[in-house]
Amino acid sequence: MKTMSMDYLESGRTRQKQRTRDQLIAAARELITAGDTPRVEEVAEAAGISRPTAYRYFASQAELLAAAYPETGAASVLPDPPPEALDERVAAVAGFVIGRVQENEPQQRAMLRLSLGEVPHELPLRQGRAIPWFVEALAPIADSIGDESVHRLALALRAACGIETRVWLSDVAGLAPAEVSALQQWMVDALVKRALETPPQ
Repeated sequence: MKTMSMDYLESGRTRQKQRTRDQLIAAARELITAGDTPRVEEVAEAAGISRPTAYRYFASQAELLAAAYPETGAASVLPDPPPEALDERVAAVAGFVIGRVQENEPQQRAMLRLSLGEVPHELPLRQGRAIPWFVEALAPIADSIGDESVHRLALALRAACGIETRVWLSDVAGLAPAEVSALQQWMVDALVKRALETPPQ
């Protein structure tokens, strides 16, 4: 179902409207990078666009921040051709997810803060986009441990690689960015080895 803002964007003078929308998204990303979780009116002011106009494009803070969130529509992040070895397959996906989280950490943190509140389930952090990538990486052991265990393991791997774990290791444990990434990768390796011994239930 289309939102009101998408209906507005697609009705007349679409190029100009797309430019205005892009301005708002760019302003939101700048504010997020500076450490804010901006509201629509704050983004409008930063972009030099009136509040009523901004709300025609983004009806809520959640909708605006979701648009500013870095996404990938890739169905797979394995290299082509994909490696046969399980550890190489999982490492490829984990490396992509960990790297993407680190690269876009300000936006990831903003979405995490918003996801903790009463906001729509459609927010990017709540959609589990990385889970199918891990399920694909784990395909070589699907027959031996079963689909349910593969799914549980994919959930655990996503948790190890995500912004939630990164925030704790950085802000609470005090690790440097490179140390955080290295420990997350170690956690991934440990989870896979443990699952081969005792599949998750």
